This record gives sequence, C-alpha cells and structure tokens, in this order.
Amino acid sequence: METVVSTNAVDRAVELLGHGEVVALPTETVYGLAADATNAQAVAKIFEAKERPFFDPLIVHLPSLDWLDRITQNRDPLVEKLVAKFWPGPLTLVLQKRDNVPDLVTSGLPTVAVRMSAHPVFREVCARFGKPLAAPSANRFGRISPTAAEHVLAELGGRIPLIVDGGATTHGVESTIIAVENGRIKILRAGPVTREELSEFGEAVFEKRGDAPNAPGQLESHYAPRTKLRIADCGLRIADFSCGRVGLLARDSSASLRFAQNDIGDDFFSAAEVLSERGDLRESAANLFSKMRALDEAGLDLIVAEPVPEVGLGVAIMDRLRKAAAKKMTND
Repeated sequence: METVVSTNAVDRAVELLGHGEVVALPTETVYGLAADATNAQAVAKIFEAKERPFFDPLIVHLPSLDWLDRITQNRDPLVEKLVAKFWPGPLTLVLQKRDNVPDLVTSGLPTVAVRMSAHPVFREVCARFGKPLAAPSANRFGRISPTAAEHVLAELGGRIPLIVDGGATTHGVESTIIAVENGRIKILRAGPVTREELSEFGEAVFEKRGDAPNAPGQLESHYAPRTKLRIADCGLRIADFSCGRVGLLARDSSASLRFAQNDIGDDFFSAAEVLSERGDLRESAANLFSKMRALDEAGLDLIVAEPVPEVGLGVAIMDRLRKAAAKKMTND
C-alpha cells in the first residue's frame, strides 16, 4: 500500500528543521527523530526528547553523496564499493569524521556513523533541507523502535512539534552498521544488509561489543518493552513460567504445536503474536517491533519470545530480542 504524504507536511518539516527543531520522519528501517546534524543545539533536542544519554552516538543521514567527502575523511577504498552497492539503503558506515561534525553527534568519538535513506519522504525532506540530518529512532531511549507514526505518537507525543506519517516501514529493524579497516568489514550491528551480502565484498566479521559504544545501538539493553521479556524455545514447560499473565511472541503459525508437545496449550498464553505465519525472516523482521509493542500493551507480566534461525536477517532479529531481554537500564 502506498502512502501519500502532503506537500504541506514536507514543507513544514523543512521549516521546523531550519529553525533548529526536531521532527519525526519515516525511513525504510524505522521512524527517525531528525534534527540538523550541523547544529549542536538542535541535536541536543534529540537527546532531550528521547531521554538518551550523551555517550550514545547518533547516525547522520546525508542529503546527497557529495556530503560524504564533506564530513568524513581517510576512507578505506572498499567504502566506495559498498556505497555504490547499498546506498541509498539500510547500511550505515562508521568513518573518520571531519571537524565540522559536532562532538555531540559522535559522543566525542573521532568517527561518525553515516548513511543515505532510501525512503522517498525522508530523502525529499533531507534534500530540500540541504544539510545532513542526525536521526536516531523516534522513541524513548532503550524502548521499542517505532515502525509506524502511531508508535511515535505513543512514545513522543507532546515532546516534538511534528510527526510526518509515511505509513509502515519496510524493513522493521534498524540499519546494519559496519566499519571498514584494511579491506576487512567489521559488523558493529546486524541489520537488513546481511553478513552474507557484505561478504561478497571481502571478509565480514561480527565485532565484539566493547564496554562503551563506538557506534549507535551497541548498548547491551536496548529495544526493550516495559514488560519483562524472555527468549525461550518450546523445550520449556509450564513450571518455567512462574508469573501471572504470559504472552507469546511466536516465530510462525506452528508455535502451538511445538509447545503442545510439552503440555503447554493455547489457553496458557493470555495473548499471542506471530512474526510470520510461514516463518519468513524478512516478514518477521518487518513485524518484530510492532508485534512486540502489541504484547507490551496487553497488560502482561511476561513476554516469551521464540528464537528464530540465526541466518541472514535472523541474526538481526535475535540481536534485537537479546537486547530486549537484557536487564533494563535505570532510565528505561
């Protein structure tokens, strides 16, 4: 289904950005909370609206390819090949920054995370504005990322002046983040561009997460619902779930049969959401945050999430589920 965004909405977004305000915009991955990346005071409003800690860097979205040279430097030759293949699209590259990028955007790091969105609405706003936009996900820090305008309203209503409704997002999980060193691709966050796709351009390996984030989305606890979430396969029994109302985030339509083998019937779960009836990983990724959000709003005491196969997009899905299941941070 195609969503038509009015010219007035785009005009208003560009106007607000020009006045140093923040606006919520659709991307092909999740909705982003955008501000002028060259204006530190505007960027500060992103952190304020999201209640995001200043040590967590932001992704900068470029209006055109020439901005890559204007805000980054000392790039590995492989970067140009990756950009030619995957931009515009859901691939973010962490590169050495130039001095014109505010330290607030990069949390004081010498690198900046950059990408070009493929979403027509975001691209039009960014091109009309004419400068890079810092745009992390449009949600409270650490919470479930928004994949529809109504999710943004639930998270940030009253905190920001404009939400541009571009319909449901396509991929449903945040962009893949990589760094390139000496012809080697380090995957810092799994996403829609898979390791298999990146491996066509050279060795691609998952980078072990450090104590402090060196790219967006690397904190151990992230994408978390208010309701406690556990990752559990069908080998668990009823005795393993000791608290009240339990909801199920199932990987496909056969979940009830799998749990029935261990005497857990359909009536045990107070609510259930299925990522993909046929177990399609691309559909599962697109539905992940919206299904998780639906369960989070169902008045449950626990959400049980089935794991998915860790191949292709399954790696990104499991990354988000593990972060959602991690111990919550004090400000979440």
